[in-house]
Amino acid sequence: MHVATVVWERGDAAFVDNRYSRRHVIRFDGGAAMPGSSSPSVVKAPYSDPAAVDPEEMFIASLSSCHMLWFLSLAAAEKFRVDRYEDEAEGVMEKNAEGKMAVTRVTLRPKIVCSGDRMPSAADLERLHHKAHEECFIASSVRTDVRCEPR
Repeated sequence: MHVATVVWERGDAAFVDNRYSRRHVIRFDGGAAMPGSSSPSVVKAPYSDPAAVDPEEMFIASLSSCHMLWFLSLAAAEKFRVDRYEDEAEGVMEKNAEGKMAVTRVTLRPKIVCSGDRMPSAADLERLHHKAHEECFIASSVRTDVRCEPR
């Protein structure tokens, strides 16, 4: 089981007028905590906090992180030494087939830097990314079209 605790408090806002802060704290079972908020594109500031992480960003980051962790594990198993992995993941929010707003597509754009005697070919990297996508628990859990376009 994995646990995330989300805590929001009204403070001195009236609340019933819909003019309240969406800022909250997200605490994870390992002890990390981070500020959360609604997206400023959904709820305008000052009721959203642009400096906090919104649910859509967390969703995209969870897909990217899961893919990366699988990729690193698979690369290590094949004795490829990865020095750096950077992904500029992007999510598209639009109406889905049911007419509801949803993150309908996430594109991962990983950039891999390797070193050592055993260097992966472009075909090796493509195969590892494909396998990482197949193994990613998060990608297997969602209906969103998750794409990987290595840079």
